[in-house]
Amino acid sequence: MTDAFPIWVLTIDYLLGVVMWTLIGRFGMRLFLPEESKFFFSRFFIRVTDPLLKMFKPITPGFLVPAMVPLYVAWFFYMARFYLMPWLLGYSVMGMLSFPLESEIARAIAQIFGSLSN
Repeated sequence: MTDAFPIWVLTIDYLLGVVMWTLIGRFGMRLFLPEESKFFFSRFFIRVTDPLLKMFKPITPGFLVPAMVPLYVAWFFYMARFYLMPWLLGYSVMGMLSFPLESEIARAIAQIFGSLSN
């Protein structure tokens, strides 16, 4: 996978992917834990994502339930990864980048389970 794209493309995609999944993680944590929870992971997700939520506040609709806001912001990062990155790279087909971060994770999981079945 790393041979298919320049390192700067992978770096940008990995950063956008980590931000997107962190926002999704915050949304998931909020389903089970209150915002003021003392749980370490919950505090980490809140501390890391609060600046992003503040940055996106001007374009976040007021009618959204507060628990949904991280998911809404994560959608922007998804759209950037799926549409903007391939367009900037000059691909004629949208979605051609196909999420290198998730591809690497899926490949690692397949290798782990493949070695367990042998």
